[in-house]
Amino acid sequence: MIEVNGVAHVILTVSDWERSRRFYEAFLAFLGLARVFAGDDFVYYVGGRTALGINRATGKRAAERFEQGTVGLHHVCFRCRSREDVDKAYAFLRTQAVTIVHGPEKGPWAPEYYSVLFEDPAGIRVELNHVPGKGLLAEGASFAPAEDYR
Repeated sequence: MIEVNGVAHVILTVSDWERSRRFYEAFLAFLGLARVFAGDDFVYYVGGRTALGINRATGKRAAERFEQGTVGLHHVCFRCRSREDVDKAYAFLRTQAVTIVHGPEKGPWAPEYYSVLFEDPAGIRVELNHVPGKGLLAEGASFAPAEDYR
């Protein structure tokens, strides 16, 4: 057995490249990530023990929107350091051309789970959450997936 040190990176392939790229460049900078690469079809940001790449969709898929529940990614979630940071992110998102699925609210997934959920310009769901303390690793904590996670 080994113990990993987190998820190194996630690469999202997006349609509506110009809108998606503009959004992610603003959003990832807002989250404190630094752009370490920018090409014509790919950008890559690193920070907070996290890396995210945004890749342009090509070919017949270039105009498609993400469809929740199909094979592949369900959503990506950024962990915030406080509830206030989730609220600040929500205020930022309200200035962007994204679809907010739900504003800041408590959820049942872990003790004191607090999150905001939105869809990026390509329809990919992105969440920001805060879970204080040890979350699901706290003694007595349990996890029951929400219906839309199955």
